[in-house]
Amino acid sequence: MNLLLRNRQLAVFLCLACVLAPPQIKVFAQLSSADDQKTESPDLPPAVHKGNGSVEEKSVVKVFSTVRYPDLYKPWLKQAPTELSGSGVVIEGRRILSNAHLVLYASQVQIQGDQAGDKLTATVEAMAPGIDLAVLKLDDGTFFDSHPPLPRAKVMPDVQDPVLVYGFPTGGSSISVTKGIVSRIEFAPYSYSVGGLRIQIDAAVNHGNGGGPAVAGGKMIGLAFSFLGGTQNIGYIIPCEEIELFLQSIADGHYHGKPVLLDQCQTLENAALRSFLNVDPATRGIVVHRPYSDEPEYPLKQWDVITAIGDSPVDDQGLVKGEGNLRVFFKYMVQKVARNGKVPLTVWRKGKEIHVEVPVRSDRHMLIPALESAYPDFFICGPLVFSSATADYLVGFAKGTYGGTMMATLVESGTPMLNRYGEEPAFEGERLVLVSSPFFPNKLTKGYSNPSSSVVKTVNSIHVKNLRHLVEILRDSKEKYITIEFGNRGGETLVFPRTELMAATDDILADNGIRLQGSPDILSVWNAKPTDKDAQNGKSGH
Repeated sequence: MNLLLRNRQLAVFLCLACVLAPPQIKVFAQLSSADDQKTESPDLPPAVHKGNGSVEEKSVVKVFSTVRYPDLYKPWLKQAPTELSGSGVVIEGRRILSNAHLVLYASQVQIQGDQAGDKLTATVEAMAPGIDLAVLKLDDGTFFDSHPPLPRAKVMPDVQDPVLVYGFPTGGSSISVTKGIVSRIEFAPYSYSVGGLRIQIDAAVNHGNGGGPAVAGGKMIGLAFSFLGGTQNIGYIIPCEEIELFLQSIADGHYHGKPVLLDQCQTLENAALRSFLNVDPATRGIVVHRPYSDEPEYPLKQWDVITAIGDSPVDDQGLVKGEGNLRVFFKYMVQKVARNGKVPLTVWRKGKEIHVEVPVRSDRHMLIPALESAYPDFFICGPLVFSSATADYLVGFAKGTYGGTMMATLVESGTPMLNRYGEEPAFEGERLVLVSSPFFPNKLTKGYSNPSSSVVKTVNSIHVKNLRHLVEILRDSKEKYITIEFGNRGGETLVFPRTELMAATDDILADNGIRLQGSPDILSVWNAKPTDKDAQNGKSGH
């Protein structure tokens, strides 16, 4: 294998394990429980922590959920129910703000006030898994009569500001309060396609603290959501600025995402690079390494130097000045200055300063997307299980679901799941289709190697566009044999007698206790009558 390609694939795995995992499988489940006693903080100002039923404590609730995650390797199943608990905080509009990972795939959600006996039923009003925020509403609104909203700070805290974290970590039933300081504020990835400001604190943030408020001066500065496994007292807070953007986005009942500048950039620190670009000695900025689009009308070009975003100058490391002494990566400013889907940039190009407006996206479509709150689609045909490739599926390998050997095998296979990870579809409707599971036991598979995790390239020599298209090909085939070719290096081509393959399906479903041959949307394709005479020529599947 080409060494550069192998290193790139291994880097993808590291990114998947550290950044791209859905919130429910991040570090929360790895960490130890907190002390089960309330932590008093007598040295803090009374307005920050009063105890004995202060506004802060009345505003914090415990969140309980029963979740059933998808089984990505047996997509016809859901995993067994899992009980989760975390924290939340009352906000304006008689609502509760919490983490998305607490209620993702939840069949039941309840909340409970501190020292309260009853649990109240809640429903998820809106959710943004990418930035790990969710808003809950209660069936019984009288709860809010005695539990007021916690006010949010309008400005970002400074590094070394004192902070209290409220929540219900594992180890006790009453509210816990831990004390620390703000250690760092930076622009960082929350998930693959979502970045934002993140506050690091040194207060203890443990499993169960997620969704609880971080408070300074009697006002919430952010929401606890994660912490770094294997370390002590490194917790992370979603700041109020990100919370406000989320709440504004869901005002119409739907989360629309955050605007993102998708061009790839590199720093302008290297002297040879500056000389190569003939940049004026006084010019500072960041270099466009790879524009998002190579279309002639696209505003940015390779080797452009972005010197300012809006009115904010960009330095040679790509940093801009924020509030106070804060310096963050320039793409943070997109969410502040974007208007009507465009962001204004000042650019140095071939010795001249020009002003451009670059389109930004908040609804980026990925070839291999994350499931977020959806369950995987699937289709069973004979001994084979087909499904669409997702980031969640790859995370299973990165997290060691199949063990290190299987992960190495996937890297060695040159699978398009790695080679094309992070790409957008090459055409409308393109999705990679894979065999998600090992063969079901059946005589038709005699002599064939296990194709699990292989990406389907063609069926009967027709290039597969997506799972719906694959099902159409199988549905409309009149050939004697079904041939399946994979896109992985070294993969076998499978050949099955068509009538025997179709006939085996019902017995396989019955033997394995599987109720449905496919997910509802895919079954609707399988059961539909052909409407396009050219389906087998690859003209359907959109």
